[in-house]
Amino acid sequence: MESGGTGNTGMESGGTGNTGMESGGTESSGLESVAAPGRFPFPYTPYGIQEQFMQALYGALDAGRVGIFESPTGTGKSLSLICGALSWLRDWQEKRRQEEEQLLRPQRARADSADTAGQPDWVTAFVQEKQERDRVDRLKEEHIRRKKREDALEKIRHNVQLKYAAKRKRCEEDEAKRLLQLSKEALSQGGGEGVLDQLDHNEEELILAEYESDDEKKVVSGLEDDDDDLEEEHVTKIYYCSRTHSQLSQFVREVQKSPFGKDTRLVSLGSRQNLCVNEEVRRLGALQLINDRCMEMQKNKHEKKSDEENEGKKRRVSRTVCPFYSYEQMQFLRDEVLVEVKDIEQLVSLGRETKACPYYGSRFAIPAAQLVVLPYQMLLHEPTRNAAGIKLKDQIVIIDEAHNLIDTITCIHSAEVSGSQLCCAHSQLSQYMERYRKRLKAKNLMYIKQILYLLERFVAMLGGNVNQNPGCQAVSQTGTVLKTINDFLFQSQTDNINLFKVQRYCEKSLISRKLFGFVERYGGPASAVKINKENQKVAGLQNFLLTLQQGSDKEGTPQSPPVEAEHDQLRTASPLMQIEGFLSALTNANQDGRVIFNRQGTVGQSSLKFLLLNPAVHFAKVVEECRAVIIAGGTMQPVADFREQLLCCAGVDPARIVEFSCGHVIPPENILPLILCSGPSNQELEFTYQTRDLPQMMDETGRILCNLCNVIPGGVVCFFPSYEYEKQVYGHWEKTGLLSRLSAKKKIFQEPKKANQVEQVLVEYAKCIKRCSQTGGQMTGALLLSVVGGKMSEGINFSDDLGRCVIMVGMPYPNIRSPELQEKMTWLDKTMPRAGGQAPSRVLIENLCMKAVNQSIGRAIRHQQDFASIVLLDHRYARPAIFNKLPQWIRERTQVKPAFGSAFAELRKVRTRHILCPATNTVPHCPCLDLFQAFPLE
Repeated sequence: MESGGTGNTGMESGGTGNTGMESGGTESSGLESVAAPGRFPFPYTPYGIQEQFMQALYGALDAGRVGIFESPTGTGKSLSLICGALSWLRDWQEKRRQEEEQLLRPQRARADSADTAGQPDWVTAFVQEKQERDRVDRLKEEHIRRKKREDALEKIRHNVQLKYAAKRKRCEEDEAKRLLQLSKEALSQGGGEGVLDQLDHNEEELILAEYESDDEKKVVSGLEDDDDDLEEEHVTKIYYCSRTHSQLSQFVREVQKSPFGKDTRLVSLGSRQNLCVNEEVRRLGALQLINDRCMEMQKNKHEKKSDEENEGKKRRVSRTVCPFYSYEQMQFLRDEVLVEVKDIEQLVSLGRETKACPYYGSRFAIPAAQLVVLPYQMLLHEPTRNAAGIKLKDQIVIIDEAHNLIDTITCIHSAEVSGSQLCCAHSQLSQYMERYRKRLKAKNLMYIKQILYLLERFVAMLGGNVNQNPGCQAVSQTGTVLKTINDFLFQSQTDNINLFKVQRYCEKSLISRKLFGFVERYGGPASAVKINKENQKVAGLQNFLLTLQQGSDKEGTPQSPPVEAEHDQLRTASPLMQIEGFLSALTNANQDGRVIFNRQGTVGQSSLKFLLLNPAVHFAKVVEECRAVIIAGGTMQPVADFREQLLCCAGVDPARIVEFSCGHVIPPENILPLILCSGPSNQELEFTYQTRDLPQMMDETGRILCNLCNVIPGGVVCFFPSYEYEKQVYGHWEKTGLLSRLSAKKKIFQEPKKANQVEQVLVEYAKCIKRCSQTGGQMTGALLLSVVGGKMSEGINFSDDLGRCVIMVGMPYPNIRSPELQEKMTWLDKTMPRAGGQAPSRVLIENLCMKAVNQSIGRAIRHQQDFASIVLLDHRYARPAIFNKLPQWIRERTQVKPAFGSAFAELRKVRTRHILCPATNTVPHCPCLDLFQAFPLE
């Protein structure tokens, strides 16, 4: 197996990791263990490093560890996770099944060998027998439920008649709905609705209530009626999380191709935006509005019956309910999901076919599923987790693509509200209260007044008045100020309000959704409001919303297209939802967060932001409840942040943490990482804030790129620390003529700032490289100028000719003048111990820099046959503290070059080594390589 050597050196801090796993695993956790298999089921012969990965993963799951696993892109990490984790789950379930069978067998009463501690023998025997009976009874119940569930799913899997019966029943229901609609239309044409409106209370009882079949509350024909019991039981399962919808879909496809694809009960979870099949709701576009409308439709369905039972009240107008929210059909969809692995796209297609909601149907499948695939936010945000019915007790959690896990937790639990949103919410809520004051109970009025007071004081903290247009109120003192939570509440004079109670009221009363419905009715241009004594106070709401929108626009900003403007207006229609998130954030402990005042030109442009400083407080419950947690990624270095800021702060015993890092599957000669300390004219390369703007530094960077582009085929990707610096260097090269010299060898592309332009640039970049490889000539490919932390530094695949060389200009340290970063640094210095003589704040800065570097240089080398060079332009990369934070598989092959000449010679060797394939005398991957000749240094 190629590069087997690299796999053997793959355990970074592996000695302590392995030793800890063997010695303290079952001892520290008290968990049952199973022996790891000699070989793991795999769709092909695994690489040596994949076998090591699966063995280490199996051991970590079995010992109940928290593991930090690193496996570079292109090494089959997803398949290793699937086969290693599901092998453990299969073995553990089999072990549990054998233990249950052993206990359920009739046994003779065992002799009492316990210490009686002076008690009579018959008392001790009685207690022991009762405990044994209780345990056996519990096991019997679990065994019966599991058997019933497995039999039901097996019946569905093989009994095609059930599917046809359910489909026929859906057709009958569709026909009934069609006839009902025709009846309603006939009534409407005959003036039936007008007659209904004129009926007095005495005639209400004569009107038939809308009929709802009792069958909707039963399960699909062919299954047991007591299926509700099955929903209660959560079997041991694996929760797999990743960052994006596409990454989750790719993972599910890998499961389908694996040896476990036929027998695994897998369910994919997602947001309503991804899973909703109700076109009327999907058209709303914004996630917040989709959530609001879905919840309102559900509430309509549940409240309809109770509304009709109210006596002496006027019959309410018929409310819209979702036709896909059918218990029976969602149960059918749940069973279909459990018998065959489906990704989100297939789940949505099934939902449309069965006329069942995939969003709720997939949640019904969670208890019986063995593998649950879901996005980060759904698992890491506790309220979302609880709402989805996710129970982590004694379960396995695998968080993939976890290099930005700390930032993700911080972002999920941080919240920001603008002055425009605060003023808008205050106006909406005031008019809502005035209109329905006589219908609201005392407690409702009390809490609404408290919320109004909070909004008023928050706007005052920004220097504004809620009763004036925020876009027209200038802020006297601009800038950024940070406060502790307690100081903010005290200065805003809101410290006497119980925010926990206000938060609970918002959740239980659904006030933000009620308010949205109110604004939708009276605030939209499509809704004409009759001006009379009852609603004249509401008439100005629409105009107020429009002035808010206009006032918050920045001067000189071009107008949005009509569709975007409509979406923006819809988003402002429910600002209280965003404000609820801010109120919830203020309930964090005082030491764990800060409130940031960002005062801009006007109150509308200003904002209040809650910054979470300690993400560990929200991750603690995950690691406490789960049997094991695996944090995995292609580039996890430096891991100190995960271990110290996240895990140790969350109360994880250091002995429970295990680290694993493996090499790459490529041969050592396929990658050439270089640290370049000086350029062609012997200019020392040190891109600090003080020196990087010097003309000689920008000239030296241009000369380096000219030389590299002369000998490197295909695509070259060059990363700059920021958009501003990339723009500055590009402009300097234009003036000096370096840009024209570069353009003679490579067509130059620049990374756009707008996300919707990235794909077009990448397509043109790839086309140019392909065209140059086919036609030959002086132009040998393309040069892409990108930005660290930009759109192309993560998730983009520069494999083969798209990325034969990745260049990193300088070290992308974060902006230490940022008030948020300064506060984080101060907090770390106060709460964390010094590491290796360095202050925690200094370690944080270096780690943020190197995480960004590692993500960017990881864009190249995407499979076993790939080859590329990595050039780091700054002598500071050679410092041990920085050098050791490179990924191991790159670090062990990196060469430090004090002079440019020796580095250039190494790059020419790589070109010569890969120029022709010895067997066929042809060029691998890039037909244009034989056109290159040796170029002199520039």
